[in-house]
Amino acid sequence: MKLNKSTAEYFVFDNAPLDKAIGRTTHMAVAAHQDDTEIMAYDGIQKCFGKEDLWFTAVVVTNGAGSPRNGIYQKYTDEDMKRIRKMEQKKAAFVGEYGFLAMLDYESAEVKDKHNREPVEDLKQIISMARPKVIYTHNLADKHNTHVAVALKLISALRELPEEIRPEKLYGCEVWGKLDWVKDDEKVVFNVSDHPNIAQSLLGVFDSQICGGKRYDQAALGNRQSNATFLSAYNVDVYSSAILGMDLTPLIRNENMDIAEYIKGYIDRFSEEVSEKINKMI
Repeated sequence: MKLNKSTAEYFVFDNAPLDKAIGRTTHMAVAAHQDDTEIMAYDGIQKCFGKEDLWFTAVVVTNGAGSPRNGIYQKYTDEDMKRIRKMEQKKAAFVGEYGFLAMLDYESAEVKDKHNREPVEDLKQIISMARPKVIYTHNLADKHNTHVAVALKLISALRELPEEIRPEKLYGCEVWGKLDWVKDDEKVVFNVSDHPNIAQSLLGVFDSQICGGKRYDQAALGNRQSNATFLSAYNVDVYSSAILGMDLTPLIRNENMDIAEYIKGYIDRFSEEVSEKINKMI
């Protein structure tokens, strides 16, 4: 494997050879930043944890240099932050027993540049070797521009690959912004109730973010519990923890489908449902 950035890194928690490590992939996350995988793609981590026939791969596209910092990290330079965040991501990969971790090391501006083909080519190469059945990424209504940019690069990469290499499912998951506004019959609900100790540990290793001023660990776990409880107003809780997603698979089945219009469709249908409910009671 030859990626565009000479500073890109790989990590395999059990020291398996590279070709074996990536080739055993069944579930994959393509995330913008270190810790995004652990927030949005715990469904895949949980499904693969402790299994011999299911393996999780994480691909982190950016280097994390611009993250906010406080406490002991307050005086860290961007270079310091890149180093510590890579180390934290490797810790998470070890705790979660990821079959393969790739950190592509792009600047956020490079990913948001619609003319920059390098991330697309890197993703095509990794996916061609891994051939995952399921890929989790950021949803296209996410509030973070870099998150949306990563999802778009991924969709471009998948559209350019032969159909037999594309995953069976592509999901866009929550990080910045909830998906509770999506119509209930269109929500993808991931039951992430298993191994709560691992879920907590995975989020807890990102000390530069937590002690640096952002309690992503508490917020992510609280959001999952909130999703599980508020999923239905008329039934008892089925799950103790849930992540919400939207199905992006149609976008890689039809290369000509307009991406913005696809997401707008979710918004329009939700708007129509709300208006219809109100109008019935006026």
